[in-house]
Order: sequence, then C-alpha cells, then structure tokens
Amino acid sequence: MLKTFTHFIGLEHSTTSHKEKLISTLGALLGIAAIYGLSTLLFTGWAATLIVASMGATAVLLFAVPHGTLSQPWAVVMGHAVSAFIGISCQKYLGQYAIAPALAVGLAVGAMSYLRCIHPPGGATALTAVIGGPEIAELGYAYLLNPIALNVLAIMTIAFIFNNCFYWRRYPHALMAAPAKASTSPQPLHLNHEDLSAAMHDMDTYIDVSSEELALLFEKAWAHSRLSRSKPIDIGVTRCYSNAGIGREWCIRQVLDMPTENSDKNARLIYKNLAGHNANQSGICTVEEFAQWASFEVVLELGRWVKVIPK
Repeated sequence: MLKTFTHFIGLEHSTTSHKEKLISTLGALLGIAAIYGLSTLLFTGWAATLIVASMGATAVLLFAVPHGTLSQPWAVVMGHAVSAFIGISCQKYLGQYAIAPALAVGLAVGAMSYLRCIHPPGGATALTAVIGGPEIAELGYAYLLNPIALNVLAIMTIAFIFNNCFYWRRYPHALMAAPAKASTSPQPLHLNHEDLSAAMHDMDTYIDVSSEELALLFEKAWAHSRLSRSKPIDIGVTRCYSNAGIGREWCIRQVLDMPTENSDKNARLIYKNLAGHNANQSGICTVEEFAQWASFEVVLELGRWVKVIPK
C-alpha cells in the first residue's frame, strides 16, 4: 500500500550516490555566489544586488541535472532571454491589465516551445518582469542586460568549469566521451526493468525519467522497429535513410545521385550524411553497399526523423 501511495504522489527514487548529491549542492552554491560576486564587481548600489529568483531554479538544473535537455546552453540562454523580452513587453504595454502576468508566462512557454529552448525557469523570468515592482519596471529592456544576461553569464561559466572537473560530468552534454564500440556480432537484445534500473544507477547522474517509464519507452520503440523490419528498401535519389544505429553510431544519409537503372548492384551512388555520425560529410559507395547499410527510409517532420513504413 505504501508503494502504491508513493508511486501515486510521484515520490522519486533517486539513483545518485551521496557524493553526487553533495557535488550538486556545492555547484549550486558556487553558481549563485558567482552571480552575486559578478554583480557587485560591475555595479554599485541597488543594481549590484539584482539576482533574478529564477536563477535558483536554473542552478538546480545546471548542477543537479547537467546532462538534461532542459539544462543545455541553448535552452538556458535563449529560454531566459526570450522569456525576459516577452515579460518586459507585457509589463510595458499591458502592465495596467490583470491579464499581463498570465499572458507573459503563457507567451514565454509558447515561444520557448517553438524555438526549442524549453527552460522552466524562463517562466519565472517572464513573470518577474511583470510583477517585480517599480524598480524592475524602470529598467525597461535594460532588464535583458542586467540582471538577465549578467546572471546567465555568471552561472553558465561556473557550470562549465565546475561540471567538467568531474570525469562523469560534462557540460555541455556534447562533451561527453563517445561510448566504447559495441560488439558487431549479432546477438538478441534482451533488456528488462532491472537492467534499465541498474544502468541508471551506474551512471550516477540525475535522469529525469523513471526506470518504469524508460522500460515502457523501450518497449514501444522495439514494437515500432518491428513494423518494417521484413520489408524491402527502395533506394531513390533525394530520399533519406537511417542505419538504425544507437547513440553516436546513428546516422542519416541522403542519396544525392545514383544510376537511373539500379539493377546493377556494383553501380555507384553519391550520398551525404545529414545527421548523426560524420554529419555533413559526403561519400561514394555501390548501390549494394548502401542497401546493406540502410535499415529503413526516413523523412524529417517537425524537426525529427520519422521512419517511413513501406506499404
């Protein structure tokens, strides 16, 4: 009954060690201290104490979840900048209306979604611009420089230096070392809940997903992969294909040119890597080699590669 209750209220099962928790604590402390220190160094008086409250939430993401999508530089910088601009505009032109705070947060969420820079503290940044009082209102669009740009610069600098002091942490996440190359011998892949839970524990970093959700995601992905596994692949010019790789081995290639009659498997075609491994590089291979490399055709829809299911 207790297990059911904790699952219902969403009580997290932390997989991180005590060392990792203490490191996150120290990082957040240093991040906020850097914001205050830089402010007092560059400004005097009231302006020197300007720290946006939303930076506290940013500190949680940067130092407790440094590998998370919401913590990456584009999300942090653009999330705060866009939200601040929207908040200032709502305060400036709609500040006399009660709807201004709600409109600022709503528009900020929408803008971050379209710009692919979702950063939850950005909502608080927009809200602060509207309800922060006369001092914030008087800043106008200067609010983008101090405190927003200054705060973001300070905490991002500390996040980069601090997180990269530990080999299992890298910030941005793109700096993570490539995983060891897996064996190429064909073996059936059997993963269960216990395997996924153990892997999360071994990583010793906060992952914003439960092992149950990860297992369900894997199950659905596996079912989706079986839809076209036995279907033949038709290779054509300008069409894109995936090698069905995992992690850094994943690659998307587009056929740029090939013989009109591709019955000759030794005929050569020209391709370009559009995403993943060796992105933006071009190459030449035979039609037969490309057919062996390609697992299925894909198309780009709303910023993500989607598998084309043969009819």
